[in-house]
Amino acid sequence: MRKARRIEDKISSRILRHPLFYVCRDIERAIGLVPNFPNYYIITNASPLAARLAKKYRQIILIKGRENLDTWELLQLPQTKKIISAQGGSALGGKPNILVFKNTPQIEGLCHKMGWKLLNPSAKLAGQVEEKISQIKWLGPLVKFLPSYKVTVCKKITWTGKKFILQFNRSHTGSGTILIASKKQLDEIKHKFPQREARVAEYISGPLFTNNNMVWSDKILLGNISYQITGLKPFTDLPFATIGNDWALPYKILSPEQIKQYNKIATEVGRRLKKSGWKGLFGIDVIMKQKTGRLYLLEINARQPASTTYESQLQSTVCHSDPEDSGEESLDNRCTTFEAHLASLLSVSPDKYKLITIKNGAQIIQRITHKKISIRQLADKSQISNLTKKKFNIIIYNNTEPNSDLFRIQSKKGIMSAHNKLNKVGQAILCCL
Repeated sequence: MRKARRIEDKISSRILRHPLFYVCRDIERAIGLVPNFPNYYIITNASPLAARLAKKYRQIILIKGRENLDTWELLQLPQTKKIISAQGGSALGGKPNILVFKNTPQIEGLCHKMGWKLLNPSAKLAGQVEEKISQIKWLGPLVKFLPSYKVTVCKKITWTGKKFILQFNRSHTGSGTILIASKKQLDEIKHKFPQREARVAEYISGPLFTNNNMVWSDKILLGNISYQITGLKPFTDLPFATIGNDWALPYKILSPEQIKQYNKIATEVGRRLKKSGWKGLFGIDVIMKQKTGRLYLLEINARQPASTTYESQLQSTVCHSDPEDSGEESLDNRCTTFEAHLASLLSVSPDKYKLITIKNGAQIIQRITHKKISIRQLADKSQISNLTKKKFNIIIYNNTEPNSDLFRIQSKKGIMSAHNKLNKVGQAILCCL
């Protein structure tokens, strides 16, 4: 049996009398920690992946229904309340810990009413940091990292003959970001949303990068940089839709000086979050201007970024190998991104912990496009089967809405050879679609 690492022991001691319940729409958000971890429970919708894991791990509780429920809907179910009460109630001497993927005022209110301890930072603060208009005021002096911008109502925006980016206050995985490339396109938006406030920013052409960072007590831990796969056809129809990560490519594109510049941006954002009272994970998206090589801050994700789970699984592969082979320090001082997130929220001391370094691996999402309608159609053409035969890990979703996730393809090797260009591994994926 594998010996537990120190970080695992410390997390375990924190939830010994106060069990931790991760409640989420998609089980993938919660499996950055092995689902048999003592006193760690997952409450989620039934799905092919969730059903397979629930057969193996009794601490996964599935909510079955005709439709997938969001986190708020799952939490307020009598069934969920009964489970939390039975497994983590007053008989154990304290409040059960609740963790969600993305916090909301509704979720905060329910947890307070039920006497549950919600570990996530303030939903109000997360909104201030993430939303495109309020973010500018929150950033303060850090606006120097942004591309040139202005905030105005749509009717006042004029066409100058140059492409630009228009962002409304709220967006998700690129769906609220619009590249304005013509006067006609702008006029349509002005007619539809004349009084809506928007952020108008310089259009920058170049590769996107992201990483998952940590505010852990008085420390800022910087995560592994990945190339952000964005708008790549046939995986999506939307040019700014985020569809995956490649942890190998940044080391082929970014120079040591650019990596230093990236880390400076991440550190400064982390310090400002810490000052605002943040704990746990946050992500940043950064773009490199191809003409100059300069890096600009595009997005801040004040929450657990979606890539956290697979990054943590890749880190676990390194962690469970021989430390001497991996070139890392002692196992005692290493932790995955997800472990660090939990430890921070549970007020475990950061000591000398470091996030495990990875320099390989990738994942890419097939979104529902006009050509990809359903899993049934894909199964008929054997795409899923062919991908599995090529040793890719496949996660299937129950979604039906346009641009939602259809399935996720995960590889232990990088799939990109350059910006917007698949390598041989990536081409092997493409051949199956």
